Amino acid sequence: MSISFTDIAAASDRISGIAHRTPVLTSATVNRRARAEVFFKCENFQRSGSFKFRGAYNALAQLSEEQRKQGVLAYSSGNHAQALALAGQIMHAPVTIVMPSDAPAVKQTATKEYGATIVFYDRTTQKREDIAQTILAERQLTLIPPFDCAPVIAGQGTAAKELIEEVGDLDVLLVCVGGGGLISGSAIAAKTLSPNCEVIGVEPKRADDATRSFNTGTLQTVENPTTIADGARSRSLGQLTFPLILKYVDDMVTVSDAAIARSMFFLWERLKIVVEPTGALAATALLEGIVSFPDARIGVIISGGNVDIKEAGKLFSKATAKEKYQPRRPLAQELS
Repeated sequence: MSISFTDIAAASDRISGIAHRTPVLTSATVNRRARAEVFFKCENFQRSGSFKFRGAYNALAQLSEEQRKQGVLAYSSGNHAQALALAGQIMHAPVTIVMPSDAPAVKQTATKEYGATIVFYDRTTQKREDIAQTILAERQLTLIPPFDCAPVIAGQGTAAKELIEEVGDLDVLLVCVGGGGLISGSAIAAKTLSPNCEVIGVEPKRADDATRSFNTGTLQTVENPTTIADGARSRSLGQLTFPLILKYVDDMVTVSDAAIARSMFFLWERLKIVVEPTGALAATALLEGIVSFPDARIGVIISGGNVDIKEAGKLFSKATAKEKYQPRRPLAQELS
């Protein structure tokens, strides 16, 4: 199924007045450090704490009244679960979530408090898709996947649409990558509204399936990666997101868990905002010098802020000494 900017624009209208139009933050310290003009699109201030609410609400809103009444099902490690649970609460649709038993407690609690029913599974021995298919067959629910779903992708693309509408043309857009829904929608929006914008995906080194897929042109997988960025632990890109990434995304890079923790701590300390590890992925590539674009206008999507505050200290303890990286080519050379 093809997805176009028309779908993103329609999603923007659909979620208007329901989803938050999240703030864009800037930092003189970051600008000096990156030697660029940087704009952070703060989806950690979105309803349910992440960008996922955009896609979840857009998908649920397009179902029939009968489908919503019957109920919906999703599998998620946390953020899509919370987003769909909240969307279901707003539209009076029962929501069932298949969630790994080791999902962050803060995400489990929020999902329950939004009214969803959680079915836990062991990600080391079970596949969430298999469990979901069994439940779907038994209860005739409608499946709303976390990323490989056209309405979800279109909804996620509204984040980049809002960013570019607010700040103007960008030279670069950095986006975290898990299953690829956010970067797929964001890349379509960026290439439409700012055609010369270079879109770069960022994922953990320990969960580098998307980067390997991008570089080889063949869908790659990863099994239960051990990374602090729990939102990027998807087994692979999807049947929709993989071709969209190949078509619209310009590059992919990876970052270490130690680097993610350092950037997360920096964003908390200097920007005064709560960011989860996955939410810090895109910023990490910039703050660590893994990507370097002097004098460019750079957009960075902070994807979420759902982190257990009690666990934050443990995460920050992983922020060890900075590694040495070879920066990418400066964009300034390409623009000269």
